[in-house]
Amino acid sequence: MKAIMVMFDTLNRHMLSAYGGPDWIRTPNFKRLAERTVVFDKSYVGSMPCMPARRELHTGRYNFLHRSWGPLEPFDDSAIERLGEAGVYTHLITDHQHYWEDGGGTYHPRYQSFELIRGQEGDPWKGEVRNPEGVNLNNLHPIARKMYRQDRINRKYIVDAGQFPQALTFAGGLEFIETNHEEDNWFLQLETFDPHEPFYSPEEFKMLYEHEYEGRLADWPVYGPVTESPEEVEHMRYEYAALLTMCDHYLGKVLDTMDRLDLWRDTLLIVNTDHGFLLGEHEQWAKCVQPFYNEVAHTPLFIWDPRTGVKGERRNSLVQTIDLPATLLDFFQVELPKDMQGKSLRYTIEKDEPVREAALFGIHGGHVNVTDGRYVYMKAAASKDNTPLYDYTLMPTHMRSRFHPNELQQLELAKPFTFTKGIKTLRIPAKTFGNLHEYGTLLFDVELDPRQTQPLENAEVEARMVKLLTQLMKENDSPVEQYERLGLENT
Repeated sequence: MKAIMVMFDTLNRHMLSAYGGPDWIRTPNFKRLAERTVVFDKSYVGSMPCMPARRELHTGRYNFLHRSWGPLEPFDDSAIERLGEAGVYTHLITDHQHYWEDGGGTYHPRYQSFELIRGQEGDPWKGEVRNPEGVNLNNLHPIARKMYRQDRINRKYIVDAGQFPQALTFAGGLEFIETNHEEDNWFLQLETFDPHEPFYSPEEFKMLYEHEYEGRLADWPVYGPVTESPEEVEHMRYEYAALLTMCDHYLGKVLDTMDRLDLWRDTLLIVNTDHGFLLGEHEQWAKCVQPFYNEVAHTPLFIWDPRTGVKGERRNSLVQTIDLPATLLDFFQVELPKDMQGKSLRYTIEKDEPVREAALFGIHGGHVNVTDGRYVYMKAAASKDNTPLYDYTLMPTHMRSRFHPNELQQLELAKPFTFTKGIKTLRIPAKTFGNLHEYGTLLFDVELDPRQTQPLENAEVEARMVKLLTQLMKENDSPVEQYERLGLENT
């Protein structure tokens, strides 16, 4: 048995033809994929954003109630490592640069081999002392300034279509498949950073979305409210669409290879993403600095399981990122760790058997959200200062840095959680990302209001959703102060 995961970053469900996306966006291979797989209509994120989601891909547990961005912990059970220990060869090829930063450094060594492709976004790849010509960095946040500068340098070395990191990533993944397709017991994670911003793609894809635009270079939206003109917003969407079509193109190469080598007979295929992205919907850009509307939280997911042979069908059961490692372990008949909360989707694929009543999702220090598939409830912090809030970790690192000594002045040891194997963690006062409190608590009926434009006021529904939320927090052994932060009773 073999398994392939094709993982995209920031793949918008609502822009794919397989999910009824607009006709002007060209994604024929995603439509072709839907005909060969089971399509999940109620797939949701868990922990946001990038590396918190990838911790879930390894552990099958929510990350965001206990910790923000960071590496795998010493007490974490990695499904990928479990596969390797059971004799399944595991390989990662990715251009997702967060893997080789401080906050992601323990993920890729869990694979038995890995290949890292350089140059995406602000990856500190090519070194040039002089600032790029024509680039104004004065009005940017220092972190954004550094990334923006580096991105403009990187682009000087990424011109021809074959030089783009996504192209090199898929080439490496296809090489692995060609080399090993006659072997048994392997798992390939073929993971590209695209269509994550910046929306930089070869000219051949941009030409598919020709439009009149004479403004500034605009393919990297600033997280937060839309301040651009309608023309700039439209242009940004076309740039995303071009990159999305590039993703579709390379997905097609994987499908072609599976057809040619007849891999469908014994190879599990998962095509997934970590989250979506706001492209002006709700008058917002991006993610993390606003509540997680469905454009971000409601994700595309496609799975082919050769044991069931089910294809071209849709599933209505509520599933999440935490279910994917359980599905992989089950496929290779490897026992699930006792602390894993995700469920294998084998029988959901076969006959739409539910694996949960409700799903929790969010970002550390933001809204704690719950959905039952019809309603989405977003519980905001009870006070503007968003306290108390702590990081519980033995790996105190942010995305691109270690914790500063000043941040560690007030650390203390916390009692073990149920999943830390008797180990005490550091308890460190945490910072809030953005000001999500200002949006307040929100309730939506996403069946009647899928675009979430009309917040619902229904005391009975809210009470039921609060009950589901607190129940899931308890099952995750949430820190007790999270209840206080949210103004919930811990009963």
